[in-house]
Amino acid sequence: MSTKKTFRLTLTIIIVLVIAGMIFYPKLKPLFQSGGQKGMPGGAGSGAGAGRGQQILFASGYVIVPTQMNELIYGTGSLLPDEEVELSFETSGKVVGIHFQEGSRVKKGELLAKINDKPLQAQLLKLQAQRKLLEEREFRQRQLLERDAISRESYDQVSTEFQSLQADILLLEARIAETEMRAPFDGIVGLRMISEGAYANTQTKIVRLVKISPLKIEFSVPERYAGEITPGYPIRFFVDGMQDTFNASVYAIEPKVDIDTRTIVTRARYANKNEELKPGRFAKVEALLSQIDNAISIPTEAVIPEMDGEKVFIYKNGKAQQVRVTTGLRTAAQIQIKEGLQFGDTLLTTAILQLRHQLPIKLDTVVTNQNPEIQ
Repeated sequence: MSTKKTFRLTLTIIIVLVIAGMIFYPKLKPLFQSGGQKGMPGGAGSGAGAGRGQQILFASGYVIVPTQMNELIYGTGSLLPDEEVELSFETSGKVVGIHFQEGSRVKKGELLAKINDKPLQAQLLKLQAQRKLLEEREFRQRQLLERDAISRESYDQVSTEFQSLQADILLLEARIAETEMRAPFDGIVGLRMISEGAYANTQTKIVRLVKISPLKIEFSVPERYAGEITPGYPIRFFVDGMQDTFNASVYAIEPKVDIDTRTIVTRARYANKNEELKPGRFAKVEALLSQIDNAISIPTEAVIPEMDGEKVFIYKNGKAQQVRVTTGLRTAAQIQIKEGLQFGDTLLTTAILQLRHQLPIKLDTVVTNQNPEIQ
């Protein structure tokens, strides 16, 4: 037989053997596996009954008891002053007086600083002197008019001059008032930015006035809660470095959703009567949306999602039992079970991936009311 024929025969035999192996291997594989397992020990997961070929799995249980579930919105915010303004003069001139102490409290209407107004005061004195003369002249002209000693036109001319002078005086008094910087509301002044004797104009910042009682808390909530957070809604917030929990109430909500973040800016008000909090601080905000009493809640990791729903495993008669459940409210660590479980059931919370229906289970730890009890 030639070498070429021998090569072809050998290649044909190899191809036939490969095809036969592909066909019969799936059928023979279980036989090899079962034969290998007969001689193997039960392993770490085996216990009583291993000699009979039954595997016992060690797992932890959780006894279901009534709990209270809260649906919360978590967010971050900033503390804002109730009122804040950077004060400046309404006119230009030389600063001739600063009448406040830095960091002190001031009352609404209190004089804080003064610009030189001597030229305006001189003009005011001149107009006030003229007003006295015109006032007497108007009085005499009115008496003459009543006796028909002068015409109505003559009286109206004097009366118009008097009213015009009155208007000039009011205008001058308004200009003098512009030289005075007064507090627009009660608050605390900060650090002054100018000294007495300096020249100031309308763009010169003199001092910042802040009202810190009450305080505003500005934070954002996801757009899906737009209809649930309304004015008057209570919230609580926390500030770094302080152990206290602070309660506030929503008073205003932005009417438009932010396009970039898909959130709604919300503001709440905190009384801050003791002024223990300062504006500008960072705050962690919580808002309670709903509260469910006597709920069946279990750890989220115990729920196994499937194509046709969700299931859990409970411990019953020494074995794992598969139970279909209907879920409800979800939190970061817990999930509400509406249907499928009852109070007193022992939920299996470990070895989730190894659990099978009717698999023998040995409980090593049982948790009741969140307190572990070793059995």
